[in-house]
Amino acid sequence: MTLVEINFDGLVGPSHNYAGLSLGNLAATKNAGKVSQPRKAALQGLDKMRGNMASGLAQGFFLPLPRPNAGWLEALAADATINPALIASAWSASSMWTANAATVSPAPDCADGRCHLTVANLVTMPHRSQEWPDTLAQLRLAFADSKHFAVHRAVPPCFGDEGAANHMRFCEGHASTGVEVFVYGRSGGRFPARQHEQASRVVARSHGLDPAKALFIEQSPEAIAAGAFHNDVVAVANAQVLFAHEQAFADREGANDAIRAAFPALEVVEVPSSRVSLADAISSYLFNAQLLSMPEGGMTLVVPGECRENTAVSGWLDDMLASNGPIRAVKVVDVRESMANGGGPACLRLRVVADPATVDPRFMLSEAKADLMAEVIAAQWPEEIDPADIGKAALAQSVLSARAALLAALNLSELA
Repeated sequence: MTLVEINFDGLVGPSHNYAGLSLGNLAATKNAGKVSQPRKAALQGLDKMRGNMASGLAQGFFLPLPRPNAGWLEALAADATINPALIASAWSASSMWTANAATVSPAPDCADGRCHLTVANLVTMPHRSQEWPDTLAQLRLAFADSKHFAVHRAVPPCFGDEGAANHMRFCEGHASTGVEVFVYGRSGGRFPARQHEQASRVVARSHGLDPAKALFIEQSPEAIAAGAFHNDVVAVANAQVLFAHEQAFADREGANDAIRAAFPALEVVEVPSSRVSLADAISSYLFNAQLLSMPEGGMTLVVPGECRENTAVSGWLDDMLASNGPIRAVKVVDVRESMANGGGPACLRLRVVADPATVDPRFMLSEAKADLMAEVIAAQWPEEIDPADIGKAALAQSVLSARAALLAALNLSELA
């Protein structure tokens, strides 16, 4: 069996809109009320996936969840006369950010030799708390081979769990045994800390991790207060490399020392606040990037175009490349529609170390399948959504029909 890292990107759904539902997500709040472009958003995400495949990397995808979520509104006894934000929550396309779909522990780290996935409960935000049952169904379909995968239900909702956005893994190679780092928050001041320490500990125990190779580190309260609502807004890891802002963790030196004690090969690429402020890091999503091990060797950092538009961030990236460190290339992608709602390249993907042959092939991307998906998106996804139209019957039917057309094209009627 050949274990490789597969990036599963969430396809942006046809109800993609800017309703400003996410407290602490500065981009989502800033753009609340603006007109979104679901068709453009989905094609931007698909182009990012194509770019990974062109680099020789394994690429998977997850599909949008059913929206509007009529069952959720019914359970809340909600109709068009209630708070518009609650109606908008039932339309949210936020499942596209699959870094929040689940926490993943590769088979080499787990006691039973299987890859374990625990779906995130996302209880802090109402618009996301409804996602986990449908996400669980999709994960159990994609990773149905019980010889190689174990897919767990969500952690009980008394403890907030936001998935892989607060999880890092260090290893010599993706197929080797690793050290897993769970990052939790205690206080975000004006914004909530979304990841609970006990949720992380439940996940580690459920996955059968070696306690000596499972670390729990506190995120910086200053980072949360500045708008880093998930750890992956200020830090990202790949193989032996930690790429992080100086203010990512509550105890910077303690965090690095703890990781190095468990994983001596650690290489830290740290961005000092004197070069890139927290505000610049968060607005550009420098750290919400994909840090990828390339087939030919070396690592590439996949960043949003906003990073090259920020003078401080762009200058630091150029200096990093000139230093001949472990990150050898920077690739720029256009995910502006996702960025405007507070999600960069890393938000859009869930990393799963597995043999692609053990995954349901319907969730693995190829050029032919990407072409098919692009055709459906171009024909079915709304070109624009004005938040004022959310809740209207005609738009709801358009969104439902678009998703149904995609499920039919991909032979995934089980998710209807």
